[in-house]
Amino acid sequence: MKSRIVFYLLIFVSLICLYLFVSNGKMANVKDERIAKLETQIEKLQDSVQNTQLKVMEMQYFSLENNDDALAYYDHLELKDPARYIADKLLETNESKGDNPLVPYEGMENDFKINKIKVLNHKWILTDFSDGKYWGELLIKYELKDDLGVDFTLLDHLLYTRSQ
Repeated sequence: MKSRIVFYLLIFVSLICLYLFVSNGKMANVKDERIAKLETQIEKLQDSVQNTQLKVMEMQYFSLENNDDALAYYDHLELKDPARYIADKLLETNESKGDNPLVPYEGMENDFKINKIKVLNHKWILTDFSDGKYWGELLIKYELKDDLGVDFTLLDHLLYTRSQ
């Protein structure tokens, strides 16, 4: 009787070991597949990040922050961020009552105010203006003086018409 109990225990233990061996093998295969999928996703994400970085670099090509030659014009001034300073000065023109004085149109719904600003280099700014319903763009020439005053001159303008 003792030998039968030992025999059945041995069979039971060997069945448990066989089950664990098979299930661990399947689990390892599933994890290997999951790892392979994650590796392909990582490769795709790295490609996507690289493409995004290239697009950002391309978009920043025309910006004062990335133009060392244009920034050299402001070396004698102690400005940490000349583009931000110039943009702030341009936004100050919005503070006047009524339309922004640089916008050559009268606001139809509200007053035309400058919204977005892109300082292209040491001479030009591209801006977007709107009254809430109508919008347009301005090309502005500017001059940053030694006393940190800024003169703005409108070079060209565009008002988008709504097609209905």
